[in-house]
Amino acid sequence: MTDAATVLRVLDAVRPAGVWLAGGWGIDALLGHRTRDHRDLDLLHCSDAEDAVLEALTALGYRETLDLRPVRFVLSDGSGELDLHPLVFAEDGSAVQAADDHGGTFHYPADCFVTGRVLGVPVPCISVAQQVFFHQGYEPRPHDLADMRHLREAFGVETHF
Repeated sequence: MTDAATVLRVLDAVRPAGVWLAGGWGIDALLGHRTRDHRDLDLLHCSDAEDAVLEALTALGYRETLDLRPVRFVLSDGSGELDLHPLVFAEDGSAVQAADDHGGTFHYPADCFVTGRVLGVPVPCISVAQQVFFHQGYEPRPHDLADMRHLREAFGVETHF
């Protein structure tokens, strides 16, 4: 499990390279408090800064355990996992992430890169709208249902489930 102190330690190490919280911790950052246990920490990063991100995380004791590039890769320190997603940024601040090995992409509008809070500390994360967008097109697990319920209650948004 990944705890809030680990999230802040990891973000502090990679912040100069440019990263954003996504997934469950990203939702908790938007809400400003932890809502559940988290198996991993999803991080979006600028693909141009991947070497710097890897160097910083290696210095914290993380090692690569799964390579599914260009879509994502996983690092572990034996007690927790980081799920990293490389983004290619355009001049307008928007970004794309590879979705598969066949040219599919996920799009990130420039305005989806926002600030949330973990333990009261401002952290970079993706917006409510982007979280809702990514939570569609699949059979939700119990924690996905809870995450979307929290966003509906806190922000009055509509979700797909």
